[in-house]
Amino acid sequence: MSRGRFITFEGGEGAGKSTQARLLADGLRARGHDVVLTREPGGSPGGERIRALVVSGAAEDWSAMTETLLMFAARDDHLNAVIRPALGAGRWVICDRFSDSTRAYQGAAGGVDGAFVEALDVAVVGKDQPDLTLIFDLASERGLSRALARGEAETRFEGKGPDFHARLAEAFRGIAAQHPDRCRLIDADGDVDAVAARVWAAVEAAGL
Repeated sequence: MSRGRFITFEGGEGAGKSTQARLLADGLRARGHDVVLTREPGGSPGGERIRALVVSGAAEDWSAMTETLLMFAARDDHLNAVIRPALGAGRWVICDRFSDSTRAYQGAAGGVDGAFVEALDVAVVGKDQPDLTLIFDLASERGLSRALARGEAETRFEGKGPDFHARLAEAFRGIAAQHPDRCRLIDADGDVDAVAARVWAAVEAAGL
């Protein structure tokens, strides 16, 4: 059986990734694909327990280094429990956040050395890299306003302030520029249907 396809969604807070990941999964299922829709941190029982630690509470509860280690611990469990078995069974995996979020949040925006993040990625993710990464690009102040308006409990990262989120947006644009073979920058400004059309166009252009 051939390996499944692995698509990740990335971007700052309030960019609409989760909605678009769900819409893409629904659309792929309608075309007859077997799809696993998952998220990070989380996506597996162990990963979800770590998520509860890292996304709630005060912004200063954890250092960026501690966050990095927690994220990769959750990712290792997620890969072994969910992603690798699904890909091995020929299924499509759509993941809301993956390693690029660690590169951006904890690395570029948080100050953790990029070489350290890459070494962890090699050790934990290895060859199981995404086939396609869709990076949602939205002005950081607009995305943060959207995220805070949702009134959700998981607001630890939103609490890191506007300067952090401006660095984050720039970091994601840098990742897209550095990895044009894998990443597509999606204009996240517009209504849900308009953004969904851009997502579909990027997936079809990738020839997956």
